[in-house]
Amino acid sequence: MTDTPQTVLVTGATGYIGGRLVPRLLEQGHRVRCLVRDRSKLDPARWPGVDIVEGNVLDKATLEPAMSGVGAAYYLVHSMAAGEHGFAERDRLAAWNFGEMAKGAGVGRIVYLGGLGSQQGIAISKHLASRQETGEALRGSGVPVTEFRAAVIVGSGSMSFEMIRHLTERLPVMIAPRWVNTRCQPIASRDVLNYLVAALQQPDSTGQVIEIGGGDVLTYGEMLLTYARVRGLRRFILRVPVLTPRLSSLWVDLVTPIPAAFARPLIEGLKTEVVVSDGSAGELFPDIHPITYEQAVRNALNRIGANSVETVWSGSSSSSFDRAPKSVTTETTEGFIIERRERVSAVSAKTIFGVLTRMGGETGWLYANFLWRIRGWLDRLVGGVGMRRGRRHPTELRVGDAVDFWRVEALVPNELVRYGAEMKVPGRAWLEFRIEEAPDSRMRLLMAAIYEPRGLLGVLYWYVLYPVHKVIFSGMMHAIVRQAEQDDRTSK
Repeated sequence: MTDTPQTVLVTGATGYIGGRLVPRLLEQGHRVRCLVRDRSKLDPARWPGVDIVEGNVLDKATLEPAMSGVGAAYYLVHSMAAGEHGFAERDRLAAWNFGEMAKGAGVGRIVYLGGLGSQQGIAISKHLASRQETGEALRGSGVPVTEFRAAVIVGSGSMSFEMIRHLTERLPVMIAPRWVNTRCQPIASRDVLNYLVAALQQPDSTGQVIEIGGGDVLTYGEMLLTYARVRGLRRFILRVPVLTPRLSSLWVDLVTPIPAAFARPLIEGLKTEVVVSDGSAGELFPDIHPITYEQAVRNALNRIGANSVETVWSGSSSSSFDRAPKSVTTETTEGFIIERRERVSAVSAKTIFGVLTRMGGETGWLYANFLWRIRGWLDRLVGGVGMRRGRRHPTELRVGDAVDFWRVEALVPNELVRYGAEMKVPGRAWLEFRIEEAPDSRMRLLMAAIYEPRGLLGVLYWYVLYPVHKVIFSGMMHAIVRQAEQDDRTSK
């Protein structure tokens, strides 16, 4: 285990840490192989030269092809995505399978990222216990294991950071249980990656359990308030004596993008103090100097603001999730609520684009125009621009054009039209249309209603108007395709 390039296996490459680790290993000159459950989830063009092998850690027979010729393997998978019930048992089975197959293939070392939380005489949550049991199962195979244990990982797109960000952004007064007084040593995602990569160049880390943490120790309440200070927000925490993990997880589900099934095991773990208790990380990796929580928050916000987020916590999914295509989907990611629709038609991209560039102004929006006018009147009542601006030209668009209460932000002929909303809303909103070729040589029209809510009012605004938006946007998609097909017939 030196700095000599070797073949490295990365599990969890579609996940938050795994997706950021692969390019860093490539930079070090290693040959990288990724083990994924579903090959279609990983674009081969993303990392040219990376070997992608399909397999499932819960099915031992599928792991043999991934292990051949591997010098070191990163184990970065967990089963929480499949639900909060039974994840610990699945994690143990997966680790046993992986360790046994690695032993048989002669893998030199396993590098595993687990969780802090070991305290003498104090019971820890099922989630934290499972993270440590996974490490024990990997070691039980006989393959040397380097186990890093971290607390909250702070970075653009990480689950913990997104929970903190949304709670603080949306709630001026945060009602919180006793766990806000629990101490934690959060660590920046970049520092976690530095440790993971450096492990391959540090042979003395083999067989070690290494606790890693950031530059300061804070309570969870202090973490929330530090985020608020960085963002220039005035926030208050109201502590209550009783708030069960179940109720807390349901509240997190409502206010943040984190589903209750993910939030509950995490929240149960917040009762346990997670602070580094030994200095082995500093001795083994003296060149790594972890940054403070405040700097990690600033870095994460800068990356979000620059649209340069590498991976997000929701990138990985359980194999039990429904993969059937849907004509309408809604997702919440990076603070944005995105509702997508699609229609397929035999007409050309040019014809569809021609319909898109005529919408608004005197032409209207092709469906339920009376509802659009009502929205415009309401906007004017609160001091907005309303629908009175119309449009510059009846059939042509260019970037910067005002169209009713929208403004054209992006325009690619026969491919893309994106509008930014200029009406009064508690947040920011966009309406985007894309045209692309479908597999059967027809054209696919995709529409995305994108919304970034501001505070709890912004979230309520979205859900109150969702039934109206559902009717309008569904009808609009049908009307656009119908008009394009009519234009196509007329032109022949």
